Amino acid sequence: MSQSVYIASPEGMTGKSMVAFGLLEALASRSDRVGVFRPVVRSTSTRDYAVDLLIRHPAVDQAYEDAIGVDHQLVLSDPDAAHERILARHRELAERYSVLVVLGSDYDDLANPTELAFNAEVAANMGAPVVVVLSGLDRSPDQIGALAAVAVGEFGGHHAMPLAVIVNRAEAASLDAVREAVSAKVPGALVSAIPENPVILAPTVQELKDAVDGSLLMGNPEWLERVSVGTVIAAMSLPNVLTRLTENCTVIAPGDRYDLLPGLVMAQQSGTFPALSSIVLTGGYEVPEEVDRLISGVQQDLPIITSELSTFDTAVRIARSRGRLSAASAQKLDAARRAVAEHLPTEELLSALEVTRSEVVTPMMFEFELLARARGEKKTIVLPEGEDERILAAAESILARGVADLVLLGEENTIRAKASQLGHDISEARVVSPHDPEHVERYAEEYARLRAKKGVTLEQARSTVQDVSYFGTMMVQMGEADGMVSGAVHSTAHTIRPSFEIIKTRPGAKIVSSVFLMALEDRVLVYGDCAVNPDPTAEQLADIAVQSAATAAQFGVDPRIAMLSYSTGTSGSGADVDKVREATELVRSSDASLDVEGPIQYDAAVDASVAKTKLPDSSVAGRATVFVFPDLNTGNNTYKAVQRSAGAIAIGPVLQGLNKPVNDLSRGALVDDIINTVVITAIQAQAADAENASTEPTKENA
Repeated sequence: MSQSVYIASPEGMTGKSMVAFGLLEALASRSDRVGVFRPVVRSTSTRDYAVDLLIRHPAVDQAYEDAIGVDHQLVLSDPDAAHERILARHRELAERYSVLVVLGSDYDDLANPTELAFNAEVAANMGAPVVVVLSGLDRSPDQIGALAAVAVGEFGGHHAMPLAVIVNRAEAASLDAVREAVSAKVPGALVSAIPENPVILAPTVQELKDAVDGSLLMGNPEWLERVSVGTVIAAMSLPNVLTRLTENCTVIAPGDRYDLLPGLVMAQQSGTFPALSSIVLTGGYEVPEEVDRLISGVQQDLPIITSELSTFDTAVRIARSRGRLSAASAQKLDAARRAVAEHLPTEELLSALEVTRSEVVTPMMFEFELLARARGEKKTIVLPEGEDERILAAAESILARGVADLVLLGEENTIRAKASQLGHDISEARVVSPHDPEHVERYAEEYARLRAKKGVTLEQARSTVQDVSYFGTMMVQMGEADGMVSGAVHSTAHTIRPSFEIIKTRPGAKIVSSVFLMALEDRVLVYGDCAVNPDPTAEQLADIAVQSAATAAQFGVDPRIAMLSYSTGTSGSGADVDKVREATELVRSSDASLDVEGPIQYDAAVDASVAKTKLPDSSVAGRATVFVFPDLNTGNNTYKAVQRSAGAIAIGPVLQGLNKPVNDLSRGALVDDIINTVVITAIQAQAADAENASTEPTKENA
């Protein structure tokens, strides 16, 4: 039987679907079988938007019909029959899923005691702990505390088990006061307060277009799913309109003000004004041919919508538009992920729910776990290739999810203009020019000092550090960034050479090497070295094994090391096998706690039946998690073969052995690859900080 958690409210408009979405994602990092159930929907003839949102989460494999119980009409007409059907469906789902997220019914705008009691009884009959979601909108902390006490009392009165109280849409400045007020009224419950997020509540451009019965005159249809945060009515001259623009706003302009349109399009292209979400032209006027030719000559994706309505009626309809959290809007989902991750006590909730981690680790579970860890202690990552389109797309997602703080290298106007043109919101990113005189001088002085024995002069250093790879590496060295990710445009050598010169190897590491984290269907393996060292010696191979084991442990993989060769055990001989045999002994002598086997063939390392024949007494054979290849040729070809043939997700190369984290991208890297590498780098930076903190001398023994 599965573990269920019931998310409910005593009122409407609380945003409990956002809390459900965030909790579902947290559960998906622990379990490979997460299901969704909504006991009561408004109607079975139309799709419930909240159910649609949850089942479209990539971690959920469930049909819409399986996720719903009964309609609201049956609850009103025959509550007993409704209870019976709901519990029967819940028992059915509990057999199929290890964890169930149960979302309580919706309300009208006014509180409904009968509906609250019904939800409480359903939760009690399921034996599901309840997460109570309240709205903090237009309420004082004391009022919220009083409402929490009533709601928790109602659930407890029907034998349900209130586990947590989440106050959503609270005033950002009052979060601490809200938590204190609720905790005082409901002692023992987990309490959280989430501030109102305008992106989540904002309508999409598509919803605005529908509200004004509009038509898309020009622009990218994909941008219709982007959000519109606020409106500007352009009933004034262009300069006065420009001063009133805000990030992701919609500009409503009279359709016969032909002078405004080119100016607004230019503002969107420039990068020196806030990026727009759309332009709505009112009155049903046709754009003159000359203006149309002028705008068409500019490559731009900004949606320009025409409406037959007057400017006043258009503004009224847009003002009344209300957005919902939707699976179609990546912006909203990322904002919801960040809001929940930053304010919901997910670890405490999961512990209280006694949700144990599954032995199976899917790629999605691994990815969610990494994202949660990166958010836990945000680090600053520098991306030297700031003008690359993939970097900009990844930057938007990273910032929106709250995974890391970013520094993009390049000229600010150029980068922000390009981001605006592509529709990427990077407003939270810091943009630094690699030619900034102040930075160049400081970095040059430090670089010249570090390379003085190599004869590097200050003048040479000034030239060198203006290369983006050197500039980014110096930023990490000087503590102005925690890590660097590059290589989408530049070669591996160009990316990591500055690290060898500046950051250098960490104490105890003989060489810099790399691993790929290979996320297979049901587990994560570590492959090293597949990117850096062409033909390592036995000593270097041993160092790669020790480093790879440490990296595996850092990312939650229990290290069992297989030193790979074309021979297993004592069955073969020759220089290549002897090298692996010697490396294995060096690993054992360097750290007796490491579980290592070698030389061993790949099949004996992964297949228990083969291992039973070839190495029956080995604790690694058939169970290996860390695979150390004898040379780069073997490693690189193997990881690519597994990636393509087994459909594995290869995250890396992850560099290891450096004092501070720097990671390389493939020049064919996809946006998701960039995001994953930034997350990996942030986690490495967290580990480096923790290690440095543990080795710093205290005042007593300094």
